[in-house]
Amino acid sequence: MHLLSLALAPTLIAAFYIYIRDKYEKEPIRLLIIGLVYGAFIIMPVVLTENFLLLFSPNAGILAGAFYCAFIVAALTEEFYKYIILFFLVWRNDNFNERFDGIVYAVFISLGFAGVENLLYVFNPSIGGVSTALSRALFAIPGHALFGVAMGYYFAIARFEPWNQNKHLTLAFFVPFMLHGVYDFILMSNMPYLMVLFCVFITYLWVSGFRKIKNHIQMSPFR
Repeated sequence: MHLLSLALAPTLIAAFYIYIRDKYEKEPIRLLIIGLVYGAFIIMPVVLTENFLLLFSPNAGILAGAFYCAFIVAALTEEFYKYIILFFLVWRNDNFNERFDGIVYAVFISLGFAGVENLLYVFNPSIGGVSTALSRALFAIPGHALFGVAMGYYFAIARFEPWNQNKHLTLAFFVPFMLHGVYDFILMSNMPYLMVLFCVFITYLWVSGFRKIKNHIQMSPFR
């Protein structure tokens, strides 16, 4: 139970934080739970797709393998399924009536996936345990949430600026895909000098994420 709490607490804390930031016109709890559940369920097609893509991993060196696994196997697959769920869940939903809603729904879907993924890592007999739970609480769970912030940010612009719709629908997938890919590549490459960049990159993720959140909150028509 202690390990289960460590695995799930970061996801619940992040979800609660995003929920309370939506202070002007909150989203229906039912729809948010659906987002979490759908995000959790995509773990199955994600695992199947990633295992398939791993069959084509290049044998050209450590960096080439890390790049393929980070960008194609992990980032492309995971962000694609999150994006599909986000689009079909809320694009035409009447509750999606302010820009910050895009961030709320995208983050909840991302956290649904991240929560299940976290359980798989934490309870893995080979690599799991308390240390894994703590490290993922500090980096992996916030990372997924911040990728969701980026996705929801551009997704909302696409919804409320129809003259820029195609551009921002593309950015809603491409930006989190790139952020996720860079995040995983730095870790998978296992190069000490890149870990310095990792600290810079994590700082950028947090700063840009909070700016996106603040920007959309301030543009709420319900203020």
